[in-house]
Amino acid sequence: MRADISGRREVAKILNDKVLRLKPVLNEHVKVIRELANSVQLDFWTPENAEQVTVGMSVDIRVPAQYLDMVFTVLQQSGMQLEVFIDDVQEAVDRQIENKGSPRAHSYTKYNTWSDIESWMNSMATANSDMISKEVIGNTYEGRPMVVLKIGKKSGSTKPAIFMDCGFHAREWISHAFCQWFVNEAVTAYGSDSQMTSLLDQMDVFVLPVFNVDGYVFTHTNNRMWRKTRSRNAGSSCLGTDPNRNFNAGWCTTGASTNPCSETYCGTAPESEIESKNLADFIRKNKSIIKAYITIHSYSQMLLFPYSYTYELAADHDELMAVAKGASSALRSLYGTVYTSGPGAPTIYPAAGGSDDWAYDLGVKYSYTFELRDEGQYGFLLPESQIKPTCEETMLAVKYIAAHVQKNLY
Repeated sequence: MRADISGRREVAKILNDKVLRLKPVLNEHVKVIRELANSVQLDFWTPENAEQVTVGMSVDIRVPAQYLDMVFTVLQQSGMQLEVFIDDVQEAVDRQIENKGSPRAHSYTKYNTWSDIESWMNSMATANSDMISKEVIGNTYEGRPMVVLKIGKKSGSTKPAIFMDCGFHAREWISHAFCQWFVNEAVTAYGSDSQMTSLLDQMDVFVLPVFNVDGYVFTHTNNRMWRKTRSRNAGSSCLGTDPNRNFNAGWCTTGASTNPCSETYCGTAPESEIESKNLADFIRKNKSIIKAYITIHSYSQMLLFPYSYTYELAADHDELMAVAKGASSALRSLYGTVYTSGPGAPTIYPAAGGSDDWAYDLGVKYSYTFELRDEGQYGFLLPESQIKPTCEETMLAVKYIAAHVQKNLY
């Protein structure tokens, strides 16, 4: 890792890597993919690891340049259908940042660094003191603050609340962008948009704009493709845990790994990651008022609800499904973007230890995971030109869910 003159570390280049979309239609194909994953370092974009690959699904993997010849040979011999989805990952990384130069005001249509987001949170809280208060719910592994913004009309009594977080997985940059958009939209629309006004008069919304701060910083300074936290793992040189496999919900039973080098490493125990523990502690502490939990991820255009750790239906399945369908159709009404909705396990893949399942089992009935744009054309490297439409349409879905929660407090 070379340092440039200003002393900043230079982001690792991912020259000539490609993202391939595979279509396994035979058990033999699934076996080939798993064997490849065991022999070379593949980066699974969807699903999140080789174990989750099943017959009939689309599998998106980033293949490092040095393995391409070998991987192509093996895949072609297997007769599996494959398509090059991103021809040059580095070019896509470079293309993703479109708005050169830094405008003086905070921009909601670019991917902001952590330091930009941190100063933005401070100025938003200062400029809107009647609507926003700031709370540090703990620090990350590397000592950065995890900041929650509480948005709502200040009132003398405790109000019911919705909790929303962004940025669990560091490379899912569109997620972080949405939380910033939401906060701005909430304070801007208050007083003119009747639904937002009524929501913030009656309820509070807790927003954690960046959950995995250390990982997010690392995607800006070192490796754009980083996903996990940045904690050290005893006995391994591989860093980080997948925070969305680190909650006490069927922990590490399915769709998660006990190998610290895996992208879906579940950690040493539930809440072994300080970030997970900070979040869980905050929600437990406010359990009596938090009525909905919304967590924003990317990509694949899905609106998911419990369960992911089991195929059993949630007790509130019918209502959760009806609300998800309504929210998805509100989202689609703007730009025609199609979302699939359903319980996590059958809709995307089984995965244990997720924060949404954990919150639901704690008693937060309206628990939803968004997987934002797109369906893989850009994957995690969604261009900045898509931030605005993505955020606008997602607002409609979040507002739909919020309106339902507001009318159905329990």
